[in-house]
Amino acid sequence: QVQLVESGGGLVQAGGSLRLSCAAAGRTFSPYAMGWFRRAPGKEREFVAAISWSGGITYYADSMKGRFTISRDNAKNTVYLQMNSLKPEDTAVYYCAAKGGGPSVRSADFGSWGQGTQVTVSS
Repeated sequence: QVQLVESGGGLVQAGGSLRLSCAAAGRTFSPYAMGWFRRAPGKEREFVAAISWSGGITYYADSMKGRFTISRDNAKNTVYLQMNSLKPEDTAVYYCAAKGGGPSVRSADFGSWGQGTQVTVSS
């Protein structure tokens, strides 16, 4: 089991940027694929981005392409989500997740989850 702790959330104005971090502990960070998901108030959890262990494969939700960038530093056991051009509709609790094998866009494929970090984008 991998323990995940997110950080970096906060309040930002529309058009601003935030960088979320997710630190992993416990079983070895690699070769886990990592993902970011989010849950907005009153909505279901949705996929944001995912990255392979090597970092060579990345997936993004269509609405995040060009604005969000997922990356990882395996030496630091950390995955990042750089979020630019933030919009009020990006307001949500953001969760990181880990899974063995390759990356996925399906939350059901991920076995380890962090507690989430709140991102609030004001208009």
